[in-house]
Amino acid sequence: MNIFQLVKQADARIKQTVRKTPLEFSPYLSELCNCNVYLKLENLQVTGSFKARGAINKVLSLTKKQINHGVVTASTGNHAAAVGLALQQSCADGVIFMPENVSQMKVDNLKQYTQVTLKFVGQDSVVSEEAAKKYAQDTNGTFISPYNDPEVIGGQGTIGLEVLEQLPIADAILVPVGGGGLISGIAGYCKQAKASMEIIGCQPENSAVMYHSIKAGKILAMESQPTISDGTAGGIEQGSITFEICKKYVDGHHLVTEEQIKQALYIMLEQHQMMVEGAAGLSIASLINNKDRYKNRNVVLIICGNKMSMSLLKEVLATNKN
Repeated sequence: MNIFQLVKQADARIKQTVRKTPLEFSPYLSELCNCNVYLKLENLQVTGSFKARGAINKVLSLTKKQINHGVVTASTGNHAAAVGLALQQSCADGVIFMPENVSQMKVDNLKQYTQVTLKFVGQDSVVSEEAAKKYAQDTNGTFISPYNDPEVIGGQGTIGLEVLEQLPIADAILVPVGGGGLISGIAGYCKQAKASMEIIGCQPENSAVMYHSIKAGKILAMESQPTISDGTAGGIEQGSITFEICKKYVDGHHLVTEEQIKQALYIMLEQHQMMVEGAAGLSIASLINNKDRYKNRNVVLIICGNKMSMSLLKEVLATNKN
C-alpha cells in the first residue's frame, strides 16, 4: 500500500470540500517548552473534527454501484458525523449503527443529516459495530471503518501534506492515537516526503491499546479504563492495517494521565480561547511532559477535534482553580 499516493489522490478528491485548517503558532507553549510550537487546528474542520477528511474521501472513492447499494458505518461521535456529511454532500443514503445508550445530544446532532438512517443495537460500541458489518454484508452495502481502510487513512494523511506545505521546517508531529487511522496517514505520507520528520503517537494511560500492542508485537484485546479522551478510547480491530503501518513509520509514543489531559484542555481555553475535545489534549500534554526531547525544535501538535461537553468543561475549570 503506497500511502504517499493515497494521500495525493485524497487531496485532489477532497480539497474542494474540506478546509485547509490553520497552523497556528503558540507563544505560550513555545516559551513553556523551549521550542517552536504550532497547532494544527482540525477542531476548525467541517463537522469539528479531522474525521471529515477520511469519510469524505472514502465516500467519493465509491463507485455508483456501491453508492446505490448503500453505505453503512458504526460510531457514536466524530466519525458518524463525518460520514453523515459525506453522504449528504454526495446525495447518497446510508445507515449508522449506534449503541442504545448513546447520548441524546449525539442522536440529535446526526438527525441533521437527512440521508442517514439511525439504528440502535446493544449497549456497547463493539456490539453495534458488529451489527453494522453484518448488515452491510447482508445488504451488499459498503462498510466504512473509522480507521481500518486505505481511503480513510489517505484522507486523514492530507493533514500531513498540509503541515509540510505550511511549515516545511517542521521537525516533529505529535498525533493523538486511537485505532491509528490518523497517525497512519500522517506518518505514511510524511516519512516519504521528509524522511527526517519525527512522528510521535500520543495516548491516554487509561486506553493505550496501540502502544501496548506494538510493544507486544501483536494486536492485543485489552480492556480500557475510562478516559476523557473518548475519541481515542477502545480497542483495535484484529487484522487492522493501521497496526503494521504504525510499527513501520511511528517513531515513538507518549502516554499521559487524565489530570495532564485536563491541564492541556485548560491551556487551550486560557491561552487560545478554544474549547477542544479530550483527545485534542493528548498532543499538548505529551509535549509538556517530554519538553526536553523537543528543545529548540519545530513541533506540530494535532488538535484533532472540538467536541467538549459541558460536563467536561466544568470538570476542567474546577480542576484548575487557583
